[in-house]
Amino acid sequence: MNLKRIRTFLFHGIFWIAVWFFFLYFFSYNSVNTPYVVWFSSALLPLTMILSYFVVYRLIPRFLLTKKYFKFFLYGFYTLVFSSYIIVLIIYACLMFLLDFEISIMPPMSKNFFFILILVFLVVGLISFVTLLSHNSKTDKRNRELQNRILGAQLQIKEQELNYLKMQIHPHFLFNTLNTIYGFAIKKSHQTPEIILKLSNLLDYILYQVSKPRVSLHDEVLHIQEYVDLERIRFEETLKVNLIYSEIPDTVQIAPMLLIPFVENAFKHGNIMNGYLTILINVALKEDELNFSIKNTFLPDENGDKEGGIGLENIKKRLELHYPENYILEQGVENQQYCVSLKILNVNLMKDV
Repeated sequence: MNLKRIRTFLFHGIFWIAVWFFFLYFFSYNSVNTPYVVWFSSALLPLTMILSYFVVYRLIPRFLLTKKYFKFFLYGFYTLVFSSYIIVLIIYACLMFLLDFEISIMPPMSKNFFFILILVFLVVGLISFVTLLSHNSKTDKRNRELQNRILGAQLQIKEQELNYLKMQIHPHFLFNTLNTIYGFAIKKSHQTPEIILKLSNLLDYILYQVSKPRVSLHDEVLHIQEYVDLERIRFEETLKVNLIYSEIPDTVQIAPMLLIPFVENAFKHGNIMNGYLTILINVALKEDELNFSIKNTFLPDENGDKEGGIGLENIKKRLELHYPENYILEQGVENQQYCVSLKILNVNLMKDV
């Protein structure tokens, strides 16, 4: 027998001893016939135990907890009738064998059938109430544990999805910058070291900073500037880029690489018109509201259905993960310009995934 069973057995034993003293106290009222009260209480105790265990281990789990209320009340009524019959037998048996039918010396409380019935079912009701409380507590605990496991699984899935989305962004940077280095290395350009240095900074941001849940908005803008500088070298005289941003405190943080893919998309899908690829980038922070917009020259006929590219779809998913119901993203073509506008209503309400 393990320790838990021993503790349960001892607890039940102590409890029923307490119930016996409870009976002894009430049936001793206005009576000096202690032996009779002891025997009567001892005879009543087994009935109370049987009724309690029957209700707790049979009626409640099989009918009440399974919401079979008709059967529960039906068998409860049968139990009441059976217990009433046994109580009557106990009263007459004690009167016969202990008092030789001298009812005048019988303790007054032991004569009252309804009082005895109420006393017995008071104990049964108390035990049933405690059992139901314990069951509800255990059910709530299991539900909380299940909810925590479900929440943990959902967070893990979201984290895996976010990592997947981030991994899809990386090759675009590497592809563009490595192509640029390759072209300038062939020409043995003196700008090659500068390009490698800027690439190094971008790689540091991609490989190390992107793994963090949050990064400084100021750093994001600086890396946009480095990305633009790299593209300026690659496009040479065919690029016009205007990056406008206001003073941004270092304390303001956003999801890593949230804005750079928009810039990358503008270079990737933008078209040269009148000899130039023209891009206008604006980053503004007003109190807790972030406004980001980017426009690039664009010819829908040449791009077909690839207006947004896979990059924008990834960004939409990341925005849903980090800023649910906290952002407004608009995109479209206007006057041969592809325009994207992102407004994050409160950058401080970002959810870490």
